[in-house]
Amino acid sequence: MAAIERRARVAWNGDLMSGSGTFSMVSSGVLTDSPVTWASRTEQPDGRTSPEELLAAAHASCYAMAFAATLGRAGSPPRRLAVECVAGFERRPEGGFKVASSQLSVRGVVPGIDQARFQELAQQGEQGCPISNALRGNVDISVNATLEAE
Repeated sequence: MAAIERRARVAWNGDLMSGSGTFSMVSSGVLTDSPVTWASRTEQPDGRTSPEELLAAAHASCYAMAFAATLGRAGSPPRRLAVECVAGFERRPEGGFKVASSQLSVRGVVPGIDQARFQELAQQGEQGCPISNALRGNVDISVNATLEAE
């Protein structure tokens, strides 16, 4: 099977601190000319995004799909999952920055299981998430799972 590829493009003008750029999701066209700056990474977004916010969106959506698949395989398909991801961007002691953590929080309505089983399957879902697997070993990944009543 051929590799599935997705493409994005960035145009950057100027230096790091005062410069700015735009990115576009070339494959889908969903986002075009979206603004990004250093300040949107380290200060207030002010209507701009950052690589860390995009990573959080990618991780949350990927995890939602992986967890839904895990629940389905376990015979308990979800009625609803709400996933939030917080990507932590920190200074490194030796200088520079890194994405240090990715905290997933999921709330779900899943008939026929209890909180303990929901938590167990939430962890299994994280293990099958391709974005988690790309980050694992370099980023601290955590999952907080809460089963909600129907």
